[in-house]
Amino acid sequence: MTAASVTVLAGPTAVGKGTVSTYIRDNYPDVWLSVSATTREPRPGEQDGVHYFFVGPEKFHQLVDNDDMLEWAVVHGRNSYGTIRSTVNDAVANGKKVLLEIDLQGARQVKETLPDAKFVFLAPPSWDELVRRLIGRGTETADEQQRRLETAKLELAAESEFDVTIVNDDVPRAAEELVALMGLKND
Repeated sequence: MTAASVTVLAGPTAVGKGTVSTYIRDNYPDVWLSVSATTREPRPGEQDGVHYFFVGPEKFHQLVDNDDMLEWAVVHGRNSYGTIRSTVNDAVANGKKVLLEIDLQGARQVKETLPDAKFVFLAPPSWDELVRRLIGRGTETADEQQRRLETAKLELAAESEFDVTIVNDDVPRAAEELVALMGLKND
């Protein structure tokens, strides 16, 4: 696998990683966006194989045990998420620019395996805006929101581990900055 063709995007919960990645998927066809596997239930509107590969815990652990995951983690103490190694290998072999939208734990694992990949931290404009986004999306219970905000504090403290920080104050601008870092531009 050529690490130079892989870019890792990580940041705190509710910073808009999914929104920026979706914008890139919709506007930059030369970027291959990895689809993660997860044990969590789909949110309204999410489609299996498009947003995530939704798998049960047993299947997920089988992938881990068989070393079929490039990275994986239990996120917010609840659900497992990870990147299936073969999908990334195939995209790189086909000459694609690969974007991995993953959490901090996964980014750290990829850094061990692919230290020459580009590591990009997506930051919120402010803590208050991050809280507003998390609460505003209305997809988690109050307890889950609190758990995610505690995790977000730890995730924000890891910003210095990344090569570049992009502030997500405007989705199209943040996406364009990320795609430019990947060596691509909008056609």
